[in-house]
Amino acid sequence: MTDLEIRPYRPGDRDAVAEVCVRTAAGGGDARGVYSDDTLMPDVYALPYVDHSPDLAFVVVETGATAADDPLAVEDGRMLGYVIAVADTKDFADWWESDWSPRFRARHPEVGPATGADPGYSEAALVRDGTDPARMVRGLRGGELETHPAHLHIDLVPEAQGRGLGRRLIDTLRAALVEQGVPGVHLGYDPANVGARAFYDRLGFDELPSHRPDAPLLGLATR
Repeated sequence: MTDLEIRPYRPGDRDAVAEVCVRTAAGGGDARGVYSDDTLMPDVYALPYVDHSPDLAFVVVETGATAADDPLAVEDGRMLGYVIAVADTKDFADWWESDWSPRFRARHPEVGPATGADPGYSEAALVRDGTDPARMVRGLRGGELETHPAHLHIDLVPEAQGRGLGRRLIDTLRAALVEQGVPGVHLGYDPANVGARAFYDRLGFDELPSHRPDAPLLGLATR
């Protein structure tokens, strides 16, 4: 017998968060094997967030017995997704530069051998972004960081989609941001992921002034 639970992130969830990230990183699809190292995508788009702001990370767990060798296994079941965020994007970028970038460089000193997948988001670009936290603020206008200082990533494995879990995750995060006095949150997404855009539209996200079709930027007030 299993049930679905949304709960705060725990340190023991870290590996499963990385696994969910890579399984949803190809425009919402599975990116395992796309790059020379499957840890690249989580090292840019998931793990820095849970290390910096574990209090703003929430996970979906299918509770119950799970095979010990399942990469999605966590203490209380099987992870199906998460929402992760930081309250202050500028502060996060500063932390990334001083703390995360050196660790990232040590793990990924150079671009690995080609896999033949030829993704639109190349491995060279991914490795570059791992040590370029200024990208998170470079394209934003000043007012956007005042009205929507937080930013988030949300990912659900395919079997968890269409079950209302995404909305519940966003609502949970919004409540946590309100408690911290954060007025708004923003996000970017792969423009090829049309399903993601439809989901964000349903939740009330709006295009921010810096939004471009090739570099989408949406925002949502926390209240």
